[in-house]
Amino acid sequence: MAIESKKEAAPSAKEPSQWTFFSNHAHVLLCLDKGGDKVLRDVAVEVGITERAVQKIVSDLEVAGIITRFKEGRRNRYKINRRVKLRHAIESHRSVGDLLDFVHKD
Repeated sequence: MAIESKKEAAPSAKEPSQWTFFSNHAHVLLCLDKGGDKVLRDVAVEVGITERAVQKIVSDLEVAGIITRFKEGRRNRYKINRRVKLRHAIESHRSVGDLLDFVHKD
């Protein structure tokens, strides 16, 4: 008895792919920068990832010195260190603040 294998159809050239220019780390950072009172659940919804994924990204950003987490009452707040240089060699001559200013520029 032969077993049929099902191949997934390759996306057609006309179907748009779902890639973006920024990583989820950048998206979370941008949300925290403009967010004010957003809780991580709100950030997760806006970015389109799970709350747990946002928590991991926030932890990564904190370890890298890009954000500092502090308590205000019962809530966590985040301060962004805008002077930290971007991590990839191609953009390492720019800072986190440069990225935030560029994206949030009206």
